[in-house]
Amino acid sequence: MAKKTLTPASKRTSLRTHRQIFTLNDEENKALNRYIAKYKIQNKSKFIRETLMLSIIRKMEEDHPTLFD
Repeated sequence: MAKKTLTPASKRTSLRTHRQIFTLNDEENKALNRYIAKYKIQNKSKFIRETLMLSIIRKMEEDHPTLFD
């Protein structure tokens, strides 16, 4: 089995350079932490990013203009 080579961050095509910060209240934070613990999610940032972007992409696909409404 060949060893997978990793691309250094400086050579990746889609660098994450834009930081987005949001805050949660106590109940939201507890719910998020409970979910992460229950499903053994190891990368919280990746989970939040993928969940958020999946939701945005789905909504954009639903709202795209159609020829016949």
